Amino acid sequence: MSEIVNRVASSPIVTINLEEIYPREERVIFDLKPFLFQELILREKDFRAALKEIDWTQFENKWVAITCTVDAIVPNWAFMLVATYLNPIARGYSIGDLKELEVMISEECLRELDVESFSGRPVVVKGCSDFPIPLFAYGKIISLIQSRVKSIMYGEPCSTVPLYKKQKS
Repeated sequence: MSEIVNRVASSPIVTINLEEIYPREERVIFDLKPFLFQELILREKDFRAALKEIDWTQFENKWVAITCTVDAIVPNWAFMLVATYLNPIARGYSIGDLKELEVMISEECLRELDVESFSGRPVVVKGCSDFPIPLFAYGKIISLIQSRVKSIMYGEPCSTVPLYKKQKS
């Protein structure tokens, strides 16, 4: 009787599990709406005074979306001023809504990925995850690895959907 061989374990296939590299820290919104006069305009002096009174430690190690949830006259510097308070304490921040924050987080965590280690190899981008990975991250990973890899598949190493195969030269 011949020995049972785990072909998946012994294959050259590399699995990219975005769930393993994607940050899990809490995402929160910093809304400028409460700082507006009649929810219409921002008064600089009042705004600066209010920001000085905030306990910024509540944003420690969190991802923050700096936004304004009402249609109001808010100068760009107001968002930037909030960023100066968040920069030393938050895990990261983005000026925009939570969706834009997730795009920024995706770009940041994928930038740290060693894409050269996948050169010339078949790659499986793991599909199922317990943590919600934004669709943007899956598109971004393709743009980072396609020119380097032998092939790209989606799913699990034992059950994949082929996405790309490098043409033989």
